[in-house]
Amino acid sequence: MVTLNLDPIIKLTPEQFYQLCQQNPEIKLERSATGELHLMSPTGGETGRVNTKINLQLALWNEETQLGEVFDSSTGFHLPDGSDRSPDVAWIAKERWHNLTPEQRERFLPLCPDFAIEILSPSDSLAKTQAKMQEYLDNGCRLGWLINRKQRQVEIYRPGQPPEVLEAPTSVSGGEVLRGFSLDLTAMANRTALEILENAFKVRPINYKKHQWNRDSNYCMFNRILDIEIDKNTKRIWRKILR
Repeated sequence: MVTLNLDPIIKLTPEQFYQLCQQNPEIKLERSATGELHLMSPTGGETGRVNTKINLQLALWNEETQLGEVFDSSTGFHLPDGSDRSPDVAWIAKERWHNLTPEQRERFLPLCPDFAIEILSPSDSLAKTQAKMQEYLDNGCRLGWLINRKQRQVEIYRPGQPPEVLEAPTSVSGGEVLRGFSLDLTAMANRTALEILENAFKVRPINYKKHQWNRDSNYCMFNRILDIEIDKNTKRIWRKILR
């Protein structure tokens, strides 16, 4: 992410910022409440893959419940504090969508989403993304998730509460905000376990069954690493691979 401070030259109005984005659709721009412009880098394939799967799960739940509207990372939100943000995944309650005029729906939505997800990519700053999650809460967001797939963590943000950190969860509940929704993170956990295995042994896991190693010795070698480095959920995944 690249940050530009245009204040010494010009302070963009919301309309000017909107037009700037419309004239440069190939660039993803966000703006802070103090007027700084943030040029967002395209995500890598793995981050984009996870983003799509999460958006799909939320969209399918929403199609069934009809409780609101789901938006992807290309949607702009003009927040009450004057900032303009584009969460990786966002959701707003149905009545808030209905309260918008047709003209408002065609532009950056003039509200903060009820629910927002940010997926930390390798190029993102954890501290800055955590600050963005707090910014969502300060502007009226009712629930936020910061997904850190490399650390296998999910930080849950709720108004008036400190962030809750989940270690290697296989699912996350939407609680009272997203009634009946549970995000399945099993695929992400499995993928991360495979990446750890590859890095530890410098060979793709699919090749293990081809090696003529003693199965018991191989299993013991894995157990030594499992007992030291990772949690019970990932141990279960690795042991399933070794069967």
